[in-house]
Amino acid sequence: MFSRHKKESGIDLEQHEQIEYAQTRINQKKNLYRHFVWFLIGGTGLVIINKVFKYGETYDWAYWIIGIWSMLFLVHLVNVFILNPFMGRDWERMQREKLVLQQKEKIANLRKQVEKEFPLPTVPKKKVD
Repeated sequence: MFSRHKKESGIDLEQHEQIEYAQTRINQKKNLYRHFVWFLIGGTGLVIINKVFKYGETYDWAYWIIGIWSMLFLVHLVNVFILNPFMGRDWERMQREKLVLQQKEKIANLRKQVEKEFPLPTVPKKKVD
């Protein structure tokens, strides 16, 4: 339990990141499929309520709700299959590196400016005889 010889994990950091990324992608796709199933069940239920049970039959409100819901599903679909892979982990890493580089450049410029405007005094060294 408190021994010095701990078992090392068989997974290195890069593999761990890949596993986490795969897990998030699986969850995104699973949620999309779940959304689609609820869309089908809900849309069918709305049409049945509107047409079969004749609730508000003077106006086809179910089709409006299904249309809006389908737009939301389309946004979800685009987010999971188009935007997320395009702006995924590699894109985030590139953006992060770019921003860190910009910050380092700003800090270097500020440091130069401070050293130029407020130079440190130099103390002459004493000669030791």
